[in-house]
Amino acid sequence: MNKLLIGTAICLAAISPAMTPAVMAQEVSACLITKTDTNPFFVKMKEGAEAKAAELGITLKSFAGRIDGDHETQVAAIETCIADGASGILLTASDTSAIVQAVQQARDAGLLVIALDTPLNPIDAADATFATDNFLAGELIGKWAAGKLGAEAANARIALLNLGISQPTVDVLRNQGFLQGFGIDLADPNKWGDETDPRIVGHDVTAGNEEGGREAMENLLVKDPSINVVHTINEPSAAGAYEALKSFGRENDVLIVSVDGGCPGVANVKDGVIGATSQQYPLQMAALGVEAIKAWADNGTKPEPTPGKDFFDTGVSLVTDEPVEGVESIDTAEGEALCWG
Repeated sequence: MNKLLIGTAICLAAISPAMTPAVMAQEVSACLITKTDTNPFFVKMKEGAEAKAAELGITLKSFAGRIDGDHETQVAAIETCIADGASGILLTASDTSAIVQAVQQARDAGLLVIALDTPLNPIDAADATFATDNFLAGELIGKWAAGKLGAEAANARIALLNLGISQPTVDVLRNQGFLQGFGIDLADPNKWGDETDPRIVGHDVTAGNEEGGREAMENLLVKDPSINVVHTINEPSAAGAYEALKSFGRENDVLIVSVDGGCPGVANVKDGVIGATSQQYPLQMAALGVEAIKAWADNGTKPEPTPGKDFFDTGVSLVTDEPVEGVESIDTAEGEALCWG
């Protein structure tokens, strides 16, 4: 097991006294609200939550947006969870700022609200956040790409394929982490697109899916056909970017880096489609969240963040078969043993 994976016991060992929840019921129930129910990351998150809920005897209801960015459906789901008397909510927010009012209504009703993967804005709008260190995930692939290019990193032509226009979010963390890791000065680290480094060809959005990745890559290749480094928000968009590069005859001379660590993405690293990816652990993330809701319902306790951070860090590892000196990584064989989806 990778040393960055955090044991389930840690989460419930690191708890602090809190106000007794307003709703104390013999039957504990929880809600999982994800951005979509099609992205493999959220599919695995749901599996982790369901398995842990079954183990602990918790009733779990799952909700998802129709597409990434479907804020209204997530608000309606929170309202349903409040009305149902749930003990807590696990949430991956599509709009990290606009959801805050609905989250506060849930907390005022006595529900424990845990943000999964995507911190709210502000982060303390949720009772706790269980997440990958997404800035570090981006920084790892940025350092790897710069190390892979060596001296030629000074002449890189970089395309950044992001999630959407909503900022700040996990999208910004990965983007800005990548740029810092690559050695590019950030302007405002809470937003992308304001950098002045001439190596950046441009940013485009993908909606986190393969078709969006293809279209965004095509747009940026029209702008500058000499692009040789591509950062993608996730592995589905990376797969789309690769197809676009292939149509331009550029698939063999462009470095693609990404974040997720799903089994299809690790396979793409193994096959050379993606040079390196940062692997996160959604099953672990959701299972820990369910345990935290159980502790809240039983004892009125809340999870504490990882020391030195304002969230509970669920771990990240760089996966590549072409290691770079000074950047810790695991190979695809280990990545396959830990992957999901």
